[in-house]
Amino acid sequence: MINRRTFIRNSSLIALAVPFRRMPVLSNLSVGKLSAFGIQLYMVRDAMEKDPLGTLKQLGQMGYSQIESYGSSKGMFWGMSNKEFKKASSNFGLNLISSHYNDGEMPFEKQVEQAAEIGMKYLICPWKGPQKSIDAFKKIADDFNYRGKICKNHGLRFAYHPHDYPYKKIDDQLPIDVLLNNTDKDLVDFEMDFYYTVTEGQDPEAYLKKYKNRFKLCHMRNVLKERLPAGSKDESASDLEHGVINYPHLLKVALNNGVDYFFVEQSRYYQETPLQSAKVNAGYMKHLHLV
Repeated sequence: MINRRTFIRNSSLIALAVPFRRMPVLSNLSVGKLSAFGIQLYMVRDAMEKDPLGTLKQLGQMGYSQIESYGSSKGMFWGMSNKEFKKASSNFGLNLISSHYNDGEMPFEKQVEQAAEIGMKYLICPWKGPQKSIDAFKKIADDFNYRGKICKNHGLRFAYHPHDYPYKKIDDQLPIDVLLNNTDKDLVDFEMDFYYTVTEGQDPEAYLKKYKNRFKLCHMRNVLKERLPAGSKDESASDLEHGVINYPHLLKVALNNGVDYFFVEQSRYYQETPLQSAKVNAGYMKHLHLV
């Protein structure tokens, strides 16, 4: 996985704070709470590198019930076989839902086969990088459709995780719109990172509603009310309980519009370690009431 790119912007975020609205009660909710939530293992990558089993055990004890892996230096299964990693995760109450793949790890179809063999739901493209033209994004959409067919043939889904660059206009068009409009909804889903949607000046709620059932997974962190100064090595991210994003409302909207999987993924740690942040955010998610 490509390291997270530092993004700094000084524009006001007041208009991006998601407003509270009355929403119909959802049949799959229990007392206005999410039935399950997970964590992207990139967030705790250093701990996973040193002690994958011990780290998984801690995550299960914190209250996470789902995990999303990525193409780490030890592979998406952290030096274990696919079946060994699946079993280890399950032993700690963690359901391996998905992984960001790494084309340098092994051929894509082989990764699909290994994911399908243990009942994973998704393989996800984590990065394509900025492109010079809209046509380049249209070619990427064609590639996603191709990979989506491979995944579908093996009984799982393909998705794409946009960072900041698809929300930057090229030729007066947003690449994210081009990717959504040029991929087959039967083959390609999307994983919204709420942080990037907001910091690039877009409204995540509007995207979830306009492209209903296209965003099936999401990454969750918050955005500082006051951005970090230009040149900071960190992103302007905060734990879920702080910042401008109204998660009690936004996650209700997400559920109403097709999002199935919710993964915590922090990228900035203020006087805390990644594992401490993971615990703080798990506590927030356990007590979150959707409105």
